[in-house]
Amino acid sequence: MATRALIFDFDGTLADTEAAVLRSWQEMFAEHGAKLPLDVWHTVIGTQNTATTMFKLLAEQAENVDPESLRPAMRARVHELLAEDGPREGVLAYLEEAAHHGLALGIASSSSSTWVHGQLARLGLAHHFTAVETGDRHNPKPDPDTYLAALRTLGVPAEEALAFEDSPHGVSAAKAAGIPTIAIPNPITAPLDFAKADLVLPSFTTTTLTKLLQHFSQ
Repeated sequence: MATRALIFDFDGTLADTEAAVLRSWQEMFAEHGAKLPLDVWHTVIGTQNTATTMFKLLAEQAENVDPESLRPAMRARVHELLAEDGPREGVLAYLEEAAHHGLALGIASSSSSTWVHGQLARLGLAHHFTAVETGDRHNPKPDPDTYLAALRTLGVPAEEALAFEDSPHGVSAAKAAGIPTIAIPNPITAPLDFAKADLVLPSFTTTTLTKLLQHFSQ
């Protein structure tokens, strides 16, 4: 069956924002004389539980932790770290190929609408996407709601779409929506288990979108 739409996760997939977010949390933990274990970080990737889980862990290791007073500096540090970063390597080529093939494009993210739209604007990618469904408007991943909403907005059945994810939680969400799913881990998520994905690629540069479409049409 021919593919008519592509739906991408945002953080860690289209852009490696997760590296900046992780670094900012690690710096905050260090400032409080605490340490952030990477295995704990892995449990929240692709969900909407990051801040709640991190502040709870920090409070267990340090005294006088006030999340509301720390949030502004945290946000500012993330934006500072991301200022010069662009899309992941190969993403622009995929978006150009998608336009050549006449494919509809959407985003399914557990992050907030403000964050995703802001980052798309910063990266100059906003005009590519017809659907941008986020975790503040739908149940976040691993629930399939953001993917189901993207399918509705794009007007495409699940079997005629492909999903791109960088985390196991995201893969679970896309598969629960019935969408064939390609995992493209980033350096942080690479050690995780992607057995549920239909295909795992090291990067967007591993193969062209055209060849990928041919693979899933067989």
